[in-house]
Amino acid sequence: MAAPGENLRINADRLWDAIHEMAEIGPGVAGGNNRQTLTDEDGQGRHLFRRWCEEAGLTMGVDKMGTMFATRPGADPDALPVYVGSHLDTQPTGGRYDGVLGVLAGLEVVRTLNDLGIRTRHPIVVTNWANEEGARFAPAMLASGVFAGVHSLDYAYGRKDLDGKTYGEELKRIGWQGDEEVGARRMHAYFEYHIEQGPILEAEDRQIGVVTHCQGLWWLEFTLTGKEAHTGSTPMAMRVNAGLAMARIFEMVQEVAMAAQPGAVGGVGQVKFSPNSRNVLPGTVIFTVDIRTPDQAKLNRMRAEIETRAAAISAELGVGCSVEAVGHFDPVTFDPVLVERVRAAADKLGYSHMDIVSGAGHDACWAAKVAPATMVMCPCVDGLSHNEAEDISKEWAAAGADVLFHAVVETAEIVE
Repeated sequence: MAAPGENLRINADRLWDAIHEMAEIGPGVAGGNNRQTLTDEDGQGRHLFRRWCEEAGLTMGVDKMGTMFATRPGADPDALPVYVGSHLDTQPTGGRYDGVLGVLAGLEVVRTLNDLGIRTRHPIVVTNWANEEGARFAPAMLASGVFAGVHSLDYAYGRKDLDGKTYGEELKRIGWQGDEEVGARRMHAYFEYHIEQGPILEAEDRQIGVVTHCQGLWWLEFTLTGKEAHTGSTPMAMRVNAGLAMARIFEMVQEVAMAAQPGAVGGVGQVKFSPNSRNVLPGTVIFTVDIRTPDQAKLNRMRAEIETRAAAISAELGVGCSVEAVGHFDPVTFDPVLVERVRAAADKLGYSHMDIVSGAGHDACWAAKVAPATMVMCPCVDGLSHNEAEDISKEWAAAGADVLFHAVVETAEIVE
Protein backbone atom coordinates (compact mmCIF):
# COMPACT_ATOMS: atom_id res chain seq x y z
CA MET A 1 0.00 0.00 0.00
CA ALA A 2 1.61 3.25 -1.14
CA ALA A 3 1.61 6.15 1.32
CA PRO A 4 2.14 9.86 0.62
CA GLY A 5 5.66 11.14 1.22
CA GLU A 6 6.30 12.97 4.47
CA ASN A 7 7.07 16.19 2.57
CA LEU A 8 3.47 16.49 1.33
CA ARG A 9 1.27 19.06 3.05
CA ILE A 10 -2.13 20.62 2.43
CA ASN A 11 -2.46 24.29 1.42
CA ALA A 12 -2.89 25.96 4.81
CA ASP A 13 -3.80 29.37 3.38
CA ARG A 14 -6.50 27.92 1.12
CA LEU A 15 -8.04 25.95 4.00
CA TRP A 16 -8.00 28.98 6.28
CA ASP A 17 -9.52 31.25 3.63
CA ALA A 18 -12.31 28.73 2.96
CA ILE A 19 -13.20 28.52 6.66
CA HIS A 20 -13.55 32.26 6.94
CA GLU A 21 -15.43 32.67 3.67
CA MET A 22 -17.96 30.12 4.93
CA ALA A 23 -18.20 32.11 8.18
CA GLU A 24 -19.53 35.09 6.23
CA ILE A 25 -22.77 33.12 5.80
CA GLY A 26 -24.95 33.25 8.90
CA PRO A 27 -22.72 35.54 10.97
CA GLY A 28 -23.31 35.67 14.69
CA VAL A 29 -23.45 38.82 16.76
CA ALA A 30 -19.99 38.41 18.32
CA GLY A 31 -17.74 37.03 15.60
CA GLY A 32 -19.07 33.50 15.38
CA ASN A 33 -21.93 31.95 13.45
CA ASN A 34 -25.64 31.27 13.62
CA ARG A 35 -26.20 28.84 10.76
CA GLN A 36 -28.65 26.43 12.31
CA THR A 37 -29.92 23.35 10.52
CA LEU A 38 -32.37 23.92 7.64
CA THR A 39 -32.43 27.70 7.99
CA ASP A 40 -31.97 29.92 4.96
CA GLU A 41 -28.37 30.43 6.09
CA ASP A 42 -27.79 26.68 6.15
CA GLY A 43 -29.08 26.55 2.58
CA GLN A 44 -26.68 29.31 1.53
CA GLY A 45 -23.73 27.53 3.12
CA ARG A 46 -24.66 24.36 1.28
CA HIS A 47 -24.72 26.17 -2.05
CA LEU A 48 -21.22 27.56 -1.45
CA PHE A 49 -19.91 24.13 -0.47
CA ARG A 50 -21.47 22.56 -3.56
CA ARG A 51 -19.87 25.17 -5.80
CA TRP A 52 -16.44 24.54 -4.29
CA CYS A 53 -16.88 20.77 -4.69
CA GLU A 54 -17.92 21.08 -8.32
CA GLU A 55 -14.95 23.37 -9.01
CA ALA A 56 -12.74 20.61 -7.57
CA GLY A 57 -14.23 18.10 -10.02
CA LEU A 58 -16.39 16.28 -7.47
CA THR A 59 -19.81 14.79 -8.16
CA MET A 60 -22.46 15.78 -5.62
CA GLY A 61 -25.09 13.43 -4.23
CA VAL A 62 -27.72 14.33 -1.61
CA ASP A 63 -29.78 11.88 0.40
CA LYS A 64 -33.32 12.19 1.74
CA MET A 65 -32.02 13.64 5.04
CA GLY A 66 -30.16 16.41 3.22
CA THR A 67 -26.67 15.02 3.79
CA MET A 68 -24.26 16.01 1.00
CA PHE A 69 -21.75 13.52 -0.47
CA ALA A 70 -19.11 14.90 -2.88
CA THR A 71 -17.20 12.12 -4.67
CA ARG A 72 -13.73 12.08 -6.21
CA PRO A 73 -13.60 8.89 -8.31
CA GLY A 74 -11.05 6.17 -7.65
CA ALA A 75 -9.05 4.14 -10.12
CA ASP A 76 -10.82 0.91 -9.13
CA PRO A 77 -14.55 1.03 -9.93
CA ASP A 78 -15.20 -1.81 -7.48
CA ALA A 79 -13.36 -0.27 -4.51
CA LEU A 80 -15.51 1.11 -1.69
CA PRO A 81 -15.02 4.84 -0.98
CA VAL A 82 -13.11 6.41 1.89
CA TYR A 83 -15.41 8.98 3.49
CA VAL A 84 -14.17 12.11 5.24
CA GLY A 85 -16.27 14.92 6.64
CA SER A 86 -18.21 16.55 9.44
CA HIS A 87 -20.98 19.20 9.45
CA LEU A 88 -21.65 22.80 8.39
CA ASP A 89 -24.59 23.55 10.71
CA THR A 90 -23.86 25.53 13.89
CA GLN A 91 -25.24 26.31 17.29
CA PRO A 92 -27.34 29.51 17.65
CA THR A 93 -24.24 31.18 19.09
CA GLY A 94 -21.66 28.89 17.53
CA GLY A 95 -18.05 29.32 16.50
CA ARG A 96 -16.48 29.32 13.06
CA TYR A 97 -14.67 25.98 13.37
CA ASP A 98 -16.91 23.39 15.05
CA GLY A 99 -17.76 20.96 12.24
CA VAL A 100 -16.82 23.39 9.47
CA LEU A 101 -13.11 22.59 9.92
CA GLY A 102 -13.74 18.90 9.24
CA VAL A 103 -15.84 19.41 6.11
CA LEU A 104 -13.50 21.95 4.55
CA ALA A 105 -10.38 20.00 5.54
CA GLY A 106 -11.93 17.06 3.70
CA LEU A 107 -12.36 19.29 0.66
CA GLU A 108 -8.76 20.45 1.08
CA VAL A 109 -7.57 16.83 0.99
CA VAL A 110 -9.16 16.52 -2.44
CA ARG A 111 -7.88 19.89 -3.62
CA THR A 112 -4.36 18.91 -2.61
CA LEU A 113 -4.63 15.58 -4.42
CA ASN A 114 -5.74 17.49 -7.51
CA ASP A 115 -2.81 19.90 -7.19
CA LEU A 116 -0.35 17.02 -6.93
CA GLY A 117 -1.96 14.91 -9.65
CA ILE A 118 -2.32 11.96 -7.25
CA ARG A 119 -4.84 9.22 -8.04
CA THR A 120 -6.18 6.82 -5.44
CA ARG A 121 -7.57 3.32 -5.86
CA HIS A 122 -10.54 4.01 -3.63
CA PRO A 123 -12.88 6.93 -4.29
CA ILE A 124 -12.85 9.70 -1.66
CA VAL A 125 -16.17 11.20 -0.55
CA VAL A 126 -16.30 14.54 1.27
CA THR A 127 -19.37 14.61 3.48
CA ASN A 128 -21.52 17.33 5.06
CA TRP A 129 -23.84 15.55 7.49
CA ALA A 130 -27.16 17.28 8.14
CA ASN A 131 -28.24 18.35 11.62
CA GLU A 132 -25.20 17.26 13.58
CA GLU A 133 -25.71 19.88 16.27
CA GLY A 134 -29.29 19.07 17.24
CA ALA A 135 -29.69 22.67 18.41
CA ARG A 136 -32.87 23.19 16.39
CA PHE A 137 -34.05 19.59 15.89
CA ALA A 138 -33.14 17.12 18.64
CA PRO A 139 -31.43 14.72 18.73
CA ALA A 140 -27.94 15.64 17.61
CA MET A 141 -26.29 13.67 14.78
CA LEU A 142 -29.76 13.05 13.37
CA ALA A 143 -28.86 12.43 9.72
CA SER A 144 -25.91 10.17 10.48
CA GLY A 145 -28.16 8.35 12.95
CA VAL A 146 -30.68 7.62 10.20
CA PHE A 147 -27.79 6.59 7.93
CA ALA A 148 -26.61 4.08 10.55
CA GLY A 149 -30.11 2.71 11.14
CA VAL A 150 -30.43 4.14 14.64
CA HIS A 151 -33.42 6.33 13.70
CA SER A 152 -36.09 5.92 11.05
CA LEU A 153 -36.61 8.49 8.32
CA ASP A 154 -40.16 9.09 9.52
CA TYR A 155 -38.92 9.75 13.05
CA ALA A 156 -36.37 12.26 11.74
CA TYR A 157 -38.85 14.04 9.48
CA GLY A 158 -41.24 14.43 12.41
CA ARG A 159 -38.79 16.11 14.76
CA LYS A 160 -39.98 19.62 15.69
CA ASP A 161 -38.17 22.80 16.60
CA LEU A 162 -39.38 25.12 19.37
CA ASP A 163 -41.74 26.82 16.89
CA GLY A 164 -43.37 23.53 15.94
CA LYS A 165 -41.80 23.33 12.47
CA THR A 166 -40.81 19.81 11.42
CA TYR A 167 -37.52 18.64 9.98
CA GLY A 168 -39.20 17.22 6.89
CA GLU A 169 -41.06 20.44 6.12
CA GLU A 170 -38.03 22.64 6.57
CA LEU A 171 -35.79 20.36 4.51
CA LYS A 172 -38.19 20.71 1.58
CA ARG A 173 -38.56 24.44 2.14
CA ILE A 174 -34.86 25.19 1.71
CA GLY A 175 -34.64 22.87 -1.31
CA TRP A 176 -32.14 20.31 -0.01
CA GLN A 177 -34.17 17.12 0.17
CA GLY A 178 -32.23 14.68 -2.01
CA ASP A 179 -33.48 11.50 -3.59
CA GLU A 180 -30.84 9.02 -2.35
CA GLU A 181 -32.02 6.44 0.14
CA VAL A 182 -30.41 7.16 3.48
CA GLY A 183 -27.81 4.57 4.43
CA ALA A 184 -27.64 2.95 1.00
CA ARG A 185 -23.99 3.95 0.60
CA ARG A 186 -21.24 1.58 1.76
CA MET A 187 -17.97 2.81 3.25
CA HIS A 188 -14.44 1.43 3.18
CA ALA A 189 -13.55 3.77 6.08
CA TYR A 190 -14.67 7.04 7.67
CA PHE A 191 -12.46 9.86 8.99
CA GLU A 192 -13.58 13.00 10.82
CA TYR A 193 -11.42 15.98 11.77
CA HIS A 194 -12.68 18.26 14.53
CA ILE A 195 -11.59 20.81 17.08
CA GLU A 196 -11.26 19.22 20.50
CA GLN A 197 -13.99 21.35 22.14
CA GLY A 198 -12.10 20.89 25.40
CA PRO A 199 -8.90 22.17 27.06
CA ILE A 200 -6.71 19.05 27.17
CA LEU A 201 -4.63 19.36 23.99
CA GLU A 202 -3.81 23.01 24.59
CA ALA A 203 -2.96 22.36 28.25
CA GLU A 204 -0.67 19.47 27.26
CA ASP A 205 0.85 21.50 24.39
CA ARG A 206 0.00 18.84 21.79
CA GLN A 207 -0.84 19.63 18.18
CA ILE A 208 -2.83 16.49 17.43
CA GLY A 209 -5.42 14.48 19.33
CA VAL A 210 -5.51 10.81 18.28
CA VAL A 211 -9.09 9.94 19.17
CA THR A 212 -9.44 6.41 20.51
CA HIS A 213 -12.94 6.55 22.02
CA CYS A 214 -16.04 8.74 22.20
CA GLN A 215 -18.13 9.21 25.31
CA GLY A 216 -21.59 7.75 25.54
CA LEU A 217 -24.45 10.19 25.99
CA TRP A 218 -28.03 10.54 27.16
CA TRP A 219 -30.17 13.62 26.50
CA LEU A 220 -33.15 13.43 28.87
CA GLU A 221 -35.92 15.95 28.16
CA PHE A 222 -37.94 16.69 31.30
CA THR A 223 -41.41 18.23 31.27
CA LEU A 224 -42.46 19.58 34.66
CA THR A 225 -46.09 20.59 35.14
CA GLY A 226 -47.05 23.03 37.89
CA LYS A 227 -49.77 25.69 38.21
CA GLU A 228 -49.55 29.12 36.63
CA ALA A 229 -50.13 31.68 39.37
CA HIS A 230 -49.32 35.29 40.21
CA THR A 231 -45.84 35.55 41.74
CA GLY A 232 -46.91 38.39 44.05
CA SER A 233 -50.26 37.24 45.37
CA THR A 234 -49.86 33.49 45.63
CA PRO A 235 -48.74 32.43 49.15
CA MET A 236 -45.52 30.44 49.22
CA ALA A 237 -47.11 27.43 50.88
CA MET A 238 -49.87 27.27 48.25
CA ARG A 239 -47.69 27.20 45.12
CA VAL A 240 -47.19 24.31 42.71
CA ASN A 241 -43.89 25.63 41.47
CA ALA A 242 -42.43 23.85 38.45
CA GLY A 243 -39.58 26.36 38.44
CA LEU A 244 -38.53 25.39 41.95
CA ALA A 245 -38.60 21.70 41.00
CA MET A 246 -36.41 22.50 38.01
CA ALA A 247 -33.86 24.31 40.21
CA ARG A 248 -33.63 21.40 42.62
CA ILE A 249 -33.23 18.94 39.74
CA PHE A 250 -30.41 21.07 38.29
CA GLU A 251 -28.57 20.86 41.60
CA MET A 252 -29.22 17.12 41.81
CA VAL A 253 -27.75 16.56 38.31
CA GLN A 254 -24.59 18.34 39.46
CA GLU A 255 -24.40 16.06 42.51
CA VAL A 256 -24.85 12.91 40.43
CA ALA A 257 -22.14 13.93 37.96
CA MET A 258 -19.67 14.84 40.69
CA ALA A 259 -20.31 11.56 42.48
CA ALA A 260 -19.54 9.68 39.24
CA GLN A 261 -16.03 11.09 38.86
CA PRO A 262 -13.64 10.58 37.20
CA GLY A 263 -14.68 10.75 33.57
CA ALA A 264 -18.32 11.80 33.82
CA VAL A 265 -20.16 15.05 33.13
CA GLY A 266 -23.71 16.32 33.49
CA GLY A 267 -25.54 19.58 33.02
CA VAL A 268 -28.42 21.48 31.43
CA GLY A 269 -28.10 23.79 28.45
CA GLN A 270 -31.68 24.42 27.29
CA VAL A 271 -34.73 25.54 29.28
CA LYS A 272 -38.19 26.67 28.16
CA PHE A 273 -40.56 28.32 30.64
CA SER A 274 -44.25 28.73 29.92
CA PRO A 275 -45.72 31.32 29.93
CA ASN A 276 -42.28 32.85 30.58
CA SER A 277 -43.64 36.04 32.16
CA ARG A 278 -41.92 37.97 34.94
CA ASN A 279 -44.84 37.84 37.34
CA VAL A 280 -46.28 34.39 36.58
CA LEU A 281 -45.11 31.16 38.12
CA PRO A 282 -44.50 28.73 35.27
CA GLY A 283 -47.16 26.21 34.46
CA THR A 284 -44.74 24.19 32.40
CA VAL A 285 -40.95 23.93 32.36
CA ILE A 286 -39.15 21.89 29.71
CA PHE A 287 -35.40 21.29 29.89
CA THR A 288 -32.83 18.77 28.70
CA VAL A 289 -30.29 17.05 30.94
CA ASP A 290 -27.08 16.08 29.15
CA ILE A 291 -24.98 13.31 30.76
CA ARG A 292 -21.85 11.71 29.26
CA THR A 293 -19.12 9.22 30.12
CA PRO A 294 -17.05 6.64 28.21
CA ASP A 295 -18.09 4.01 30.80
CA GLN A 296 -21.31 2.24 29.73
CA ALA A 297 -22.26 0.98 33.20
CA LYS A 298 -21.65 4.38 34.77
CA LEU A 299 -23.76 6.07 32.07
CA ASN A 300 -26.67 3.75 32.80
CA ARG A 301 -26.39 4.30 36.56
CA MET A 302 -26.36 8.08 36.15
CA ARG A 303 -29.50 8.05 34.03
CA ALA A 304 -31.37 5.80 36.46
CA GLU A 305 -30.43 7.90 39.48
CA ILE A 306 -31.34 11.20 37.83
CA GLU A 307 -34.75 9.97 36.71
CA THR A 308 -35.54 8.44 40.11
CA ARG A 309 -34.48 11.48 42.11
CA ALA A 310 -36.19 13.93 39.72
CA ALA A 311 -39.48 12.09 40.19
CA ALA A 312 -39.10 12.28 43.98
CA ILE A 313 -38.23 15.99 43.94
CA SER A 314 -41.25 16.76 41.79
CA ALA A 315 -43.63 14.65 43.86
CA GLU A 316 -42.57 16.44 47.03
CA LEU A 317 -43.61 19.75 45.45
CA GLY A 318 -46.79 18.42 43.86
CA VAL A 319 -45.34 18.96 40.40
CA GLY A 320 -45.95 16.58 37.51
CA CYS A 321 -42.81 15.08 35.97
CA SER A 322 -42.34 13.21 32.70
CA VAL A 323 -39.12 12.40 30.88
CA GLU A 324 -38.29 11.44 27.30
CA ALA A 325 -34.90 10.28 26.03
CA VAL A 326 -34.35 12.55 23.01
CA GLY A 327 -30.75 11.64 22.30
CA HIS A 328 -28.49 8.69 23.01
CA PHE A 329 -25.46 6.80 21.87
CA ASP A 330 -23.33 4.21 23.62
CA PRO A 331 -19.61 4.80 24.20
CA VAL A 332 -17.64 4.19 20.99
CA THR A 333 -14.27 2.51 20.50
CA PHE A 334 -12.79 3.66 17.19
CA ASP A 335 -11.16 1.27 14.73
CA PRO A 336 -7.65 0.41 16.02
CA VAL A 337 -6.14 0.16 12.52
CA LEU A 338 -7.33 3.64 11.56
CA VAL A 339 -6.36 5.03 14.96
CA GLU A 340 -2.84 3.72 14.47
CA ARG A 341 -2.78 5.20 10.97
CA VAL A 342 -3.56 8.64 12.42
CA ARG A 343 -0.92 8.19 15.12
CA ALA A 344 1.67 7.10 12.54
CA ALA A 345 0.86 10.08 10.32
CA ALA A 346 1.43 12.49 13.21
CA ASP A 347 4.75 10.78 13.98
CA LYS A 348 5.86 10.85 10.34
CA LEU A 349 5.06 14.56 10.03
CA GLY A 350 6.74 15.46 13.31
CA TYR A 351 3.63 16.74 15.06
CA SER A 352 3.28 16.31 18.82
CA HIS A 353 0.26 14.17 19.68
CA MET A 354 -1.55 12.26 22.39
CA ASP A 355 -4.40 9.77 22.65
CA ILE A 356 -7.67 11.39 23.67
CA VAL A 357 -11.31 10.51 24.36
CA SER A 358 -13.83 12.76 22.65
CA GLY A 359 -16.01 14.50 25.19
CA ALA A 360 -18.56 15.48 22.55
CA GLY A 361 -20.68 13.40 20.23
CA HIS A 362 -19.84 13.39 16.53
CA ASP A 363 -21.17 11.86 13.33
CA ALA A 364 -18.20 9.50 13.52
CA CYS A 365 -19.95 7.82 16.45
CA TRP A 366 -22.79 6.66 14.17
CA ALA A 367 -20.51 6.05 11.18
CA ALA A 368 -18.56 3.62 13.40
CA LYS A 369 -21.64 1.38 13.48
CA VAL A 370 -21.45 0.75 9.73
CA ALA A 371 -17.74 1.06 8.86
CA PRO A 372 -14.27 1.35 10.39
CA ALA A 373 -14.03 4.93 11.68
CA THR A 374 -11.83 7.30 13.63
CA MET A 375 -11.20 10.97 14.34
CA VAL A 376 -8.39 13.52 14.37
CA MET A 377 -8.51 16.53 16.70
CA CYS A 378 -6.70 19.84 17.01
CA PRO A 379 -6.61 22.16 20.04
CA CYS A 380 -8.94 25.11 20.53
CA VAL A 381 -8.14 28.17 22.65
CA ASP A 382 -9.11 27.65 26.31
CA GLY A 383 -11.10 24.58 25.25
CA LEU A 384 -13.98 26.90 24.33
CA SER A 385 -16.64 25.72 21.87
CA HIS A 386 -20.38 26.18 21.27
CA ASN A 387 -19.52 29.83 21.82
CA GLU A 388 -18.90 32.65 19.34
CA ALA A 389 -15.48 33.21 20.93
CA GLU A 390 -14.34 29.72 19.84
CA ASP A 391 -10.87 30.07 18.32
CA ILE A 392 -8.03 28.06 16.78
CA SER A 393 -4.84 29.06 14.98
CA LYS A 394 -4.13 28.55 11.29
CA GLU A 395 -1.13 26.42 12.32
CA TRP A 396 -3.31 24.12 14.44
CA ALA A 397 -5.83 23.78 11.63
CA ALA A 398 -3.12 22.95 9.10
CA ALA A 399 -1.35 20.39 11.30
CA GLY A 400 -4.51 18.37 11.81
CA ALA A 401 -5.40 18.66 8.13
CA ASP A 402 -1.93 17.36 7.22
CA VAL A 403 -2.46 14.33 9.44
CA LEU A 404 -5.93 13.84 7.98
CA PHE A 405 -4.52 14.03 4.45
CA HIS A 406 -1.89 11.36 5.11
CA ALA A 407 -4.26 9.00 6.94
CA VAL A 408 -7.03 9.35 4.35
CA VAL A 409 -4.73 9.01 1.34
CA GLU A 410 -2.93 6.00 2.79
CA THR A 411 -6.30 4.35 3.37
CA ALA A 412 -7.49 5.27 -0.15
CA GLU A 413 -4.23 3.83 -1.58
CA ILE A 414 -2.16 5.82 -4.06
CA VAL A 415 -2.09 4.46 -7.60
CA GLU A 416 1.49 4.60 -8.87
